[in-house]
Amino acid sequence: MIFYEEILKAFQKRKVKYVIVGGYAVNLLGSMRTTVDLDILVEMSDNNLKKIVSILISYGYRVRQPIDPEGIADKRVREEWIERKRMKALNFYKEDELKEVDIIIDSPVSFGEAQRGAVRIKIGNLTVPVISIDKLIIMKKKTGRAVDRFDVHELKKIKAIRKKYGL
Repeated sequence: MIFYEEILKAFQKRKVKYVIVGGYAVNLLGSMRTTVDLDILVEMSDNNLKKIVSILISYGYRVRQPIDPEGIADKRVREEWIERKRMKALNFYKEDELKEVDIIIDSPVSFGEAQRGAVRIKIGNLTVPVISIDKLIIMKKKTGRAVDRFDVHELKKIKAIRKKYGL
């Protein structure tokens, strides 16, 4: 079974507009990186966000922050979270399975930019949208974390290998 398969299948069934980013994307793009969370960059429409929250809650995910997760579907509330709480992502977790899904709400790469350059990668019976190496590098450079600097280094190596072999 693919990690997060039930969520990804539900996203496809409900036509959720998303792109996989973060450590999971680093793995899907060709590096070996330990990660337990699924980071997604999503279209920020009310309808899309409501579908995502509904799916996650229906599969037993809860939010860590002391907030109503439905608030993410309200642009004014989201902007307040970003400005006042310095929130970058809304984290959902499933304690009994040690799973986490982060919905990125403040990113240097917009969903539109990520979607335009996304690659479609087949994992098992699913084909999922994954951010391009170039866009992921932009996102990772903005964080300043050591793990992200390492990811940038690895992604650049993968990009060079692909270029060398015409992949």
